[in-house]
Amino acid sequence: MIQFILNEKLIRYNGNSGITLLKFIRDVENLKGTKAGCKEGDCGACTVLSGSLTDDGHVEYQSITSCLTPLANVQGKHIVTVEGQNLEGELNVAQQAIKDNFATQCGFCTPGFIVSLTGVALRDKKIDYDDVINSISGNICRCTGYKSIEKAALDVEKTLEHKDLNNNIDWLIDNNFIPAYFREIPERLKKMKTDINKTGEKIYVGGGTDIYVRYADDLSEKNVLPVRDLVPKGISFENNRCIIGANTTVTDLVNNGKLYNYFPELFKYLKLVSSEQIRNMGTIAGNFVNASPIGDMSIFFLALNSKLLIKKDDNSYRKIFLKDFFIDYKKFDLGKDELIYQIEFDLPDKNTYFNFEKVSKRTHLDIASVNTAINIKMENNKVKDIHISIGGVLAIPKYLGKTRDFLIDKTISTDTIKKAVVILQSEISPINDIRGTIEYKRLLARQLFYAHFMEIFPMIFEENSFFAKV
Repeated sequence: MIQFILNEKLIRYNGNSGITLLKFIRDVENLKGTKAGCKEGDCGACTVLSGSLTDDGHVEYQSITSCLTPLANVQGKHIVTVEGQNLEGELNVAQQAIKDNFATQCGFCTPGFIVSLTGVALRDKKIDYDDVINSISGNICRCTGYKSIEKAALDVEKTLEHKDLNNNIDWLIDNNFIPAYFREIPERLKKMKTDINKTGEKIYVGGGTDIYVRYADDLSEKNVLPVRDLVPKGISFENNRCIIGANTTVTDLVNNGKLYNYFPELFKYLKLVSSEQIRNMGTIAGNFVNASPIGDMSIFFLALNSKLLIKKDDNSYRKIFLKDFFIDYKKFDLGKDELIYQIEFDLPDKNTYFNFEKVSKRTHLDIASVNTAINIKMENNKVKDIHISIGGVLAIPKYLGKTRDFLIDKTISTDTIKKAVVILQSEISPINDIRGTIEYKRLLARQLFYAHFMEIFPMIFEENSFFAKV
């Protein structure tokens, strides 16, 4: 049985745990405010809030797309739809801001925007312009344009300027952001178990952001198990290494302040990965086992020469480099009795430089045509060590081993990088597909490789240094 709180109501459900949260909300509970749009996590019309009880006893809320969320993943949580934010006899702050700024037309997308804006208000921090705009980055409107919605978001931000961080929930209730029942949620969640009965077929699901795009209807007829009960979540640092639990999300990376000491541009990189809702859901290990040739996290961690700790059902473990994990298209080195348990990599020192590049049809909220990352360690003006990855140009996320070998002990120069590009081109074999032609992808591979060095060594490379004068 799955137990969770939906708005104010305690849910006890004995049906298939693979049913999507969206289907459950609309068809079982008959709450029609949450809309069924793209069913791929792109449009945000199905956005709801997912509240999890933290170790210190308060509830942390995040926006998620209910169309890609298996019901198993909401065990022990507080799920809030647009109906669960309604006040008696008046609009809440987000609803009023949308109304005052004429930020709705057909209304189909409006519930998702309202949920996202309420979600950012619930954060235990001071909220600024970037926070409110990023909170609705995964919500699409096809009618109004976005200026009126942006103005509504800014109205919400202005109201939050006076938020009392010491009494966050009470302040939000008193100032008409959320209804009063939110005060009772922490105590109600404490009485609820968070794990799920592990019976039936073993179909493990992380965040669901890939597998539920492809197989939602099929999985809705089955029972699935959340990997959160089997693998750790969180980020730790020891002996100059970073260790990341397999159930850690992209948002967990974004919110980890210590990582910015080693990757100052981390948010810029991860904002390219997906919308805020998908970053809140998608797990690092899930991106690996998706095994997409253009998986952003696969490319990111390949360049860090990461290792995977893999756990078997008998509680034994083995380690493997991520670069050896991918075998062929959608094939990887993981047995039916195994799960990725954690990821680890060496932390970069002051002489090590990292960069991530991605080109897609849209800058944000899109799948890459080509993506690539580099991690380069310099010593005495020469390459001491280097790891380079690239996606979208082979059947697997590619670690560029031959290009790496060529660059070791080389002095960085335009001539050296041009020679390295020739080797890079010999290591890839792109195909024509919806994201570009062979020629286009080879061009992107070259240009993004150049971009790494222009970004890391701007004093050495001018923008036109790789190109002949016309």
